[in-house]
Amino acid sequence: MVPIALFGRLALAGSLILLPTLAWTQAALTLPEAQRIALSRSQLITAQDAAAQSAREMAVAAGQLPDPVLKLGVENVPVTGPDRLSLSRDFMTMRRVGVMQELPRSDKRRLKVERVERDIQRIQAERSQAVATVQRETALAWIDRYYGQATLELLRKQFAETQLQGQGAEIAYRSGRGSQGDVFAARAALAGLRDKLAQTERQARSAGLMLARWVGPDAQHLPLQGPIDWRTSAGADGLASHLAHLPQLEQLAAQTAAAETELRQAQANTRADWTVEATYSQRGSAYSNMVSIGVSIPLQLDRANRQDREVAAKRAALNEAQAKYQDALVSHEAEVRVLLNDWHINKERIAGLSADLLPAAGQRTDAALTAYRSAKGDLAAVLSARRDEIDARMQILSLEMETARLWAQLAYLIPDTSTLPARGDQP
Repeated sequence: MVPIALFGRLALAGSLILLPTLAWTQAALTLPEAQRIALSRSQLITAQDAAAQSAREMAVAAGQLPDPVLKLGVENVPVTGPDRLSLSRDFMTMRRVGVMQELPRSDKRRLKVERVERDIQRIQAERSQAVATVQRETALAWIDRYYGQATLELLRKQFAETQLQGQGAEIAYRSGRGSQGDVFAARAALAGLRDKLAQTERQARSAGLMLARWVGPDAQHLPLQGPIDWRTSAGADGLASHLAHLPQLEQLAAQTAAAETELRQAQANTRADWTVEATYSQRGSAYSNMVSIGVSIPLQLDRANRQDREVAAKRAALNEAQAKYQDALVSHEAEVRVLLNDWHINKERIAGLSADLLPAAGQRTDAALTAYRSAKGDLAAVLSARRDEIDARMQILSLEMETARLWAQLAYLIPDTSTLPARGDQP
């Protein structure tokens, strides 16, 4: 039989918990810190900030009057006769300087500013979506690496335990107290665990590389500090509130408001703008100089096929924007409800498995180990029971990771302002 000291080591290895707390001697990377790093590195958010600044500058320009037009010219220059090409001898020749100013209506200028402000709202919503996307994708990568590391720790401890069991089986076989079948069973278990370890290490490295896409290569190797509280929904149960602030819907709302503004602009264009002009004309010294003042008014002779058509087109575009918003609202509401449903069910599954499956698997392992100690069972039964217990722990660990990913998708439907880094000139 296996020595008593070896059973003590096996009992110590059998006291594994579901998520082992890892003690690290170096600084650990928490999820909020990873998100802050990812946001500070995001060039997409920098681009959105620049776009918002551009739109704010355009909003100021949109409310101004058009530039006045300076008009210079010479009129009635003779080209034949004794006074040809003279600018002063013929009484009809005039050197002219004038200024022309278009005077759009104040409501049109106000609507132009309002239209640019709608663009600013859309850009702000796009920025919010970019922030939420970075936070969500960073959280998913962080969760994958965290649970990948936890799974590795679990498998490594199982591997070390199986190695001890294999050594005990060989000692017992050489001393004539065990069977060769126990030795072969331990070796087969080790081979299976070695392959599972290699597969899990590959997945953990892939998760680390994905995390590096967000936090950079320098931070990807830092140990992770957790776990996260995936049991709380971060306000996602307030579905109506979340949908009201969902960046994708805010973008469509801004586009709908822009379409409404464009409709009012088209309606305002049915009223023509005036242009005023003042000209000073200089003639020869023997003649009087002259001043001219004029007003230009466009004649909307075919309003039914021009201005009215534009209004009809903008009204149809507004209907399109409103319909897209309503469709997106229904679609996003359904998606969020599915996420919430899966999240709630997974929590119930984890609670049930932790309360029923884990104790039963542990009791089976204890029973198999007791039978083996009393020479009433073989090592293969102990290995099988222990493998099933570890599989149960890994099943719950995998379910926890899936639930944590659902939590991340719910928690970052809208941006979390607590992880926003200090950035200059934010919209």
